[in-house]
Amino acid sequence: MSPQRWALFAFSILVGISLGLLYGWVISPVEYVDTSPDSLRADYRADYVLMTAEIFAIEQDAGLAARRLALLGSALPPHEVAAESLQFAQTNQYPPQDVTLLQNLTIALQLHDSGGSLP
Repeated sequence: MSPQRWALFAFSILVGISLGLLYGWVISPVEYVDTSPDSLRADYRADYVLMTAEIFAIEQDAGLAARRLALLGSALPPHEVAAESLQFAQTNQYPPQDVTLLQNLTIALQLHDSGGSLP
């Protein structure tokens, strides 16, 4: 292959990449409008619930944890959202300490939703 053909090939590739970036970033970029946390994938939802469980382990406030989980926009009660995330964590082999945090949060939310209290 001659040097001119290589130069033309490289130039064509650069022009194609440049036009693609121009179109994707300037002319027609993706616009997310009014998206809510309930549009998260299952793994990201589980991670959000896990972060809530980590905060709950420090604060020990089930009401506040329930309000944080309500931000996910689920029609399910908070203890069921936590239970779904616990199931996802067990299925996907999350570390044992994370599973324990999720279990503790699920139990606390069940008690909170039923009007019980933690010892």
